[in-house]
Amino acid sequence: MSHELKHVFASLPQMERGVAKVIGGDPKGNTFLYTNGKCVIIRNIENPSIADIYTEHAHTATVAKYAPSGYYIASGDASGKIRIWDTTQKEHILKYEYTPISGKVKDIAWTEDSKRMAVVGEGREKFGSVFLWDTGASVGDLHGHCKAINSVDIKQSRPYRLALGSDDTCGSFFKGPPFKFEFTLRDHNQFVNCVRFSPDGKFFVTAGADGQIFLYEGSDGKLVSSLGGEKAHNGGVYAVSWSPDSSQLMSASGDKTVKLWDVGAGTAVTTFNLGADVSDQQLGCLWQNDHLLSISLSGYINYLDKNSPDRPIRTIKGHSKSIQCLTVHRKDGRPHIYSGSHDGHINYWDAETGENDCFSGKGHTNQVSKMTTDDANQLVTCSMDDTLRYTNLDKTEYSSSHVVKMDFQPKSVSTAPGGLSLVVCIGQVVLLKDKKKVFTLDGLDYEPEVGALHPGGAVAAVGGAEGGVRLYSIQGNTLKVEGQTLPTAGAVTGMAYSDDGAYLAVIDDRKVTMAFTVADDYSLKNEYHGHHAKPVTLAWSPDNQHFATGGMDMIVFIWNIDDSDRRIKLPDAHRLHHVSGLAWVDEHTLVTTSHDACIKQWTIRY
Repeated sequence: MSHELKHVFASLPQMERGVAKVIGGDPKGNTFLYTNGKCVIIRNIENPSIADIYTEHAHTATVAKYAPSGYYIASGDASGKIRIWDTTQKEHILKYEYTPISGKVKDIAWTEDSKRMAVVGEGREKFGSVFLWDTGASVGDLHGHCKAINSVDIKQSRPYRLALGSDDTCGSFFKGPPFKFEFTLRDHNQFVNCVRFSPDGKFFVTAGADGQIFLYEGSDGKLVSSLGGEKAHNGGVYAVSWSPDSSQLMSASGDKTVKLWDVGAGTAVTTFNLGADVSDQQLGCLWQNDHLLSISLSGYINYLDKNSPDRPIRTIKGHSKSIQCLTVHRKDGRPHIYSGSHDGHINYWDAETGENDCFSGKGHTNQVSKMTTDDANQLVTCSMDDTLRYTNLDKTEYSSSHVVKMDFQPKSVSTAPGGLSLVVCIGQVVLLKDKKKVFTLDGLDYEPEVGALHPGGAVAAVGGAEGGVRLYSIQGNTLKVEGQTLPTAGAVTGMAYSDDGAYLAVIDDRKVTMAFTVADDYSLKNEYHGHHAKPVTLAWSPDNQHFATGGMDMIVFIWNIDDSDRRIKLPDAHRLHHVSGLAWVDEHTLVTTSHDACIKQWTIRY
């Protein structure tokens, strides 16, 4: 009995309106990296569904950069801490840890020999520091700014030069090492968001919220020109990235465009229009070998092709906010994973390749709390926006007509053949048939938490916040109280019938898992113990002999229905957060989701 991680479908970058996002690139050009929450995510640039996640930061990770050697990554967080860790081992062993500034780290730069690094951001006494990577000893003084420093870069050839860009509308130029302040660059009239040296060191550019990009001499910091004349973009410029041969530059702007510049001529040679919505603002970019990447405010990662600027050649979608629920459904014979997140976004993934997309049209406007599929090939979702939605999985677009408004906020949804849906709301249980409410239970003497319909469609089970599972028979279009209540140790947090309807499994906040035999008048089949904290999600394997539970203790257990001692334990399934959803692709493949906005698939061997 064993388990191993099969796939990681990584989260998107966490974005903030009006704040630049730094994307790092591997010196060999194989991977790129960014941050989301406390995670640093490394993705393969050719196949972004191959991902690795670093989870050792105690605070929100804000920026990560490879050392030019490629052997180490330095990542900074919101507390001012820098961690330098190994990229060659799977364990990512920590090499050094420093706290060079006392606030959020905004950018990191290395010298080309991977021996010195500069760190800038927000702080109290100072906004930047430059030091030796292995001792932390200072190799200069980054002063000259009175507000947070947004960006730093170091010329990748000797003699070294360093440039900064700050919220005080100025840039600054340093010579070194040790790095000494030379002069202030006063050409921008708004925040300076990004500063980058060309790979050959001849030039560097500064990009600002005023829509301007200025080009300077790399060796002495003299102004050469302003790209695009008066203005480079109609909106603030958040990021720039040089081509490997130093002849061209890409820039990402809040005007929802990315431009490629011929640096010698100072003119834009290609403009990519990436949409008209606010979420299409471009806040980050990276030129990595032949790949041109930009990041939208939505978190979507766009792969651009200079030969076809009309639209990206591919767009990497997914979740940037915590995932709350998931389900698995076969479409055209292939398993697809459907996941819903805190911001109302629903994504679907090919379970084998990781290719993914989202539904078109207007969907939920708040957290997707629970989801399931029905026999009419529909995804049934309930949300904190007080609606229940039915979405046709063949059309993959939201339907405005297939929305049911609930009287109270729905917490749980379950379906059964014949068009039946059971929705548990705050203080109310609602039965629907063919997308229409047919029966409502009000004025209950308990608070319903979660519901489950028997696959046969004749029984509804409802778990309560005070404990116990109440059984109702479905007679025509009504729910009839059976008078039978199954005892539980505490408040019911989740439950589900096995696919064949033989068993009902229940989890509660007292960390007890129970399985009842349906045919034997719901007699207790087995009790399971192992979670250290409240279990919150449960899913049956298609073999009807095993089921998985996930808890606030970050542990997933796979239980055997006949033997409570035969279990498989997945500790730290998602290192930083509890498991929020479970589903099975097949009897040997379990899918887990969490508040880290990532999806993981595990191979289970019994």
